Amino acid sequence: MLSGTSNDAKEQVKRAINIVDLVGDYLQLRREGRAYKALCPWHDDSRPSLQVNAERQSWKCWPCDVGGDIFSFVMKIEGVTFPEALKMLAEKAGIELTTSSRPGAADEKKLLFQAMAWAEEQYHHYLLNAPAAERARSYLAKRGVTTESISRFHLGYAPDEWEWIAQQARGTRYNAQVLEAIDVVARRPNGPGYYDRFKGRVLFPIRDTQGRPVALGGRILPGSGDERGAKYLNSRETPIFSKSSLLYGLDLAREPITKARTAVVMEGYTDCLIAQQSGIATAVAALGVAFGERHMQLLRRYADRVVLVLDGDEAGRKRTDQLLELFIAQPVDLRILTLPDELDPCDFLLSRGAPAFEQLLAGATDALEHKFRSATSKLTPDSGVHESNQALEEVLSTLARAARPAGDGAAAAQLKEDQVLNRLAMRFGLAEERVRARLTSLRRASSGSRERGGRAPASQPSPAPKPIDRAPPMDIAERELLEVILQSPACLEKMRQEFSAEQLSSPQAHAILSKCFEWSEGDVTLFDRLLTEFDEPDMKSLLVDLDERGRAKGTADITARFTQVIDSLKRRRLQADQRRQATQLNEHSIDESSKLEILTRIIAGERSRQGISVPTDGSEPCRLVDGVTDDATLASARTRQP
Repeated sequence: MLSGTSNDAKEQVKRAINIVDLVGDYLQLRREGRAYKALCPWHDDSRPSLQVNAERQSWKCWPCDVGGDIFSFVMKIEGVTFPEALKMLAEKAGIELTTSSRPGAADEKKLLFQAMAWAEEQYHHYLLNAPAAERARSYLAKRGVTTESISRFHLGYAPDEWEWIAQQARGTRYNAQVLEAIDVVARRPNGPGYYDRFKGRVLFPIRDTQGRPVALGGRILPGSGDERGAKYLNSRETPIFSKSSLLYGLDLAREPITKARTAVVMEGYTDCLIAQQSGIATAVAALGVAFGERHMQLLRRYADRVVLVLDGDEAGRKRTDQLLELFIAQPVDLRILTLPDELDPCDFLLSRGAPAFEQLLAGATDALEHKFRSATSKLTPDSGVHESNQALEEVLSTLARAARPAGDGAAAAQLKEDQVLNRLAMRFGLAEERVRARLTSLRRASSGSRERGGRAPASQPSPAPKPIDRAPPMDIAERELLEVILQSPACLEKMRQEFSAEQLSSPQAHAILSKCFEWSEGDVTLFDRLLTEFDEPDMKSLLVDLDERGRAKGTADITARFTQVIDSLKRRRLQADQRRQATQLNEHSIDESSKLEILTRIIAGERSRQGISVPTDGSEPCRLVDGVTDDATLASARTRQP
């Protein structure tokens, strides 16, 4: 269970969010009877196989053999841990999980989300309808942006007026302080009042992974009177926006990326928009900052391969060092595509088309090869050993600066490093041991430089979220027992009298039954309470599987099923005890008295199983089934007692 998070908090979040609405935000649901179905995003689903149970607030995909509740759904589709999923859902529901330093903090954050959504709508409506926005519409048309894309990306335009958005906010809850908190307006540097930060700009709304607008990116219109300002302007960091943790267009590209397991990263908003418009559905873009480690960690939730598209200019070619560090530090297949003729992706797609672009994507080189080509681009057949060593030193120096993952990612990173060093050794005609030794030396030098106040070490990425694992195979009888209990919690009291959780062989069954015994008998909310109790995705998936299969069997003969499964488990427990005791009889280390005691227990257990009363004087002849022992053996053992 998540340390520090009470079940009350998790229950509060579960009550606030309906699983049908949640799944419907990600997938297209259709109703079939009492259930809802959607195409599963985790396998090649030709017919809807992901089922959502509104009554039980659970979901299940049978081909994938995974399921759970709202938390495990977000964990799987977002690729996050339980604490992250809980936080995301709490924010969605407007629930504060931790004690805030000031009252009303959760409500204030909710107000900021609402204010940004309102501002985005004002700018979008102005772009579509205002006569004064014709210049902005003409600019977008010249850039190849269609009307459909304007609506899909919810593009906007801020009028070339100093206080337009503040005037629109009059009479609403969104006063100047609220608009300043989301960085839509800023204080005037000279004098009182506020001004519209994005005046005269085409606006690209930035959304989080839940599809909520959280920030704006603005492009000044060519020919405007304010061209002395920055060409591009992005929202500053706010309580609802962190530019290094989001990617433009990811809210639209997430599902295609998850299916293709590949993401294509552009360097500009228009590049991303035109790429998606052209059919490159997996395109996203960084938010006015260089693609970095946190962006890579975000994409790892959905993709195994990331193709970074660089402009074909000199600035794009200078990014290789940083990219190689990302390549080593992250367990992702990072590919680099440098476009020809110094074109950016937007111009390339509009002039040469999507098929030509996709062909280049297919041939993108991995980051190491990209760096190698950059380092050796000036080498010729006449280059000497010195020039070759300089090129190798450049590559190894970049590797030495790369962060070295810890925890679950360390083994994968080491394997990747071994492969990299092997490739370098072959390319430069050196023994791999010598290349590795030089890398170790450079790492030590780099570490010493940092300790003396040099470059700060790159932050180590957190381990990748663990995938939802399938529960280990569970014993059939124990599965049947749990299915019965989930459908008829009233059986728990009799179960408590007949059996203990410690007698179950499966760790999952033991954990579930132990938790059931802590609660009151006949609790009709047992299934829901168990889903809340266990945070692990495999346990949630197992519980849904047990519940669904149990419900399919019905409750008509549930008392008989319960009796049969209890009898079966008791027989197996007795047989296991007999096998263990028979093994003890064969041991030479125990004395005759102990052997007699073991024999007596074996016979008593077997007679009890068969419904035969057990004598106390040993006068009744007996014979144990399966040839374990008989009355003669017992009598012989008694005569040997001292």
